[in-house]
Amino acid sequence: MRETMVSTERVVLTHTYEDVDYVSCHAYYEEKDGDLASFLASAVDMDHFIESIVATADHVKAVTRSDKTINISFDEWNVWYIDRYHQVDKIEGIDNWPVAPRLLEDAYSVADAVVFGNLLISLLKHADRVTSASLAQLVNVIAPIMTEPAGPAWRQTTFFPFSLTSRLATGSTLEVKLTSDVHETDLYGTVNTVDAVATHDRETGQTAVFLVNRSQSEEASVAIDLSALGNVTLLDAQTLADEDVYAKNTLAEKERVGLKLNESVRIGDGVISVALPPVSWTALSFV
Repeated sequence: MRETMVSTERVVLTHTYEDVDYVSCHAYYEEKDGDLASFLASAVDMDHFIESIVATADHVKAVTRSDKTINISFDEWNVWYIDRYHQVDKIEGIDNWPVAPRLLEDAYSVADAVVFGNLLISLLKHADRVTSASLAQLVNVIAPIMTEPAGPAWRQTTFFPFSLTSRLATGSTLEVKLTSDVHETDLYGTVNTVDAVATHDRETGQTAVFLVNRSQSEEASVAIDLSALGNVTLLDAQTLADEDVYAKNTLAEKERVGLKLNESVRIGDGVISVALPPVSWTALSFV
């Protein structure tokens, strides 16, 4: 499907390049058939998707000798269990035209949130060309926030990477030279076990680093060289992880999952070390 879209974009842009400002991209991910390893590496697919569209647009730019650069608007992205949605008509007691049915109210797990946070990392890594991106959706429908009619609201697991990244990722994205252990997945082949991105705000002097550990069983020890920034002070270190990677926040347990202070961070000689639990997303901020 990705290959078909890339081919289509090439043909369309060949005829419309000077009239187009953005290419629209959509991507949704879900764990299928118990393949957690591939699901945790979903951002590898997003990386390839973005880079393929960028390469296609730049190819047409070169062929047409245009001075214009086309960027990407990632109009829709999220973790979405589409297969569950397709079963809705088969649920006992629900016909094809119910009144105000509960549709697409996915309850997100820790694993879902780690993938979600990794998709944010992918978008930030490509912020030079992905200059617009929209999470689909925000409340109840495949959303980070859940509500009950005339009742309470609570934060899903995906709320935490979305909220913290939105607050900390300011300024410019830094080019990260990442060296990581690798492992095999059925869908994406050999992938890095750790993925990361960093941002730096010149005005405030604040730096943020976002990391994921895709390993299902092993803690990852990460060293980050920030010596180019001079002396730094740790502001915060938050990790989303749980021994039960399928733990969720629900109406019955609204605060089952949340961010926890990562107390493993050490700073010395311009190098920060941090331990990442298995299946985890971590945000570090420095000044």
